[in-house]
Amino acid sequence: MTPPCADATAGDGFEAFLQAQRPVLVGYLCRRVSEEDAKDIAQEAFVRMLRYRAYPLDQLKALMYRVATNVLLDRARRDRSRGAPLHVSLEADHDAMASDEPAHEERVESQRALALVRAAILQLPERCREVYLLNRIEGMSYTEIARHCGISVKAVEKHIGRALRVLRERLAQQERPGGER
Repeated sequence: MTPPCADATAGDGFEAFLQAQRPVLVGYLCRRVSEEDAKDIAQEAFVRMLRYRAYPLDQLKALMYRVATNVLLDRARRDRSRGAPLHVSLEADHDAMASDEPAHEERVESQRALALVRAAILQLPERCREVYLLNRIEGMSYTEIARHCGISVKAVEKHIGRALRVLRERLAQQERPGGER
């Protein structure tokens, strides 16, 4: 298509054409992209259409859809090359993004609970604490602990039982309103 000679009234008809076609073009684009993107693409298409403002109005409608489709394809190509589908905007809904990390309050509570457990373990009698940690932290069996410490398996059972009872009591005491907490 070669542009016809521009006349003084062509600009007025062109502006009215764009105003009338904007909602139609946005509706057409909304079937392919979000409304916000459709409005952006329509605007860019109209800017590109300025170079064709001297064309007869009956030719502009088909040209408008061709230009808008080209803008849509250009944008899709550009987004793919930039990895747009993998991009996560931190401006919108950053609070709603899923995270593997626990919330701050959960971390604080977890650290507080660990500190209470650690303090309770440190208050156990030395031999009782050693046997308990060998079992729970090192993963040693009662027989292995007995051999390692030079005591009987029955003594290991008693130390573990005592450690569990004392820890349960101390932690329950910490959780009560009158506890040290």
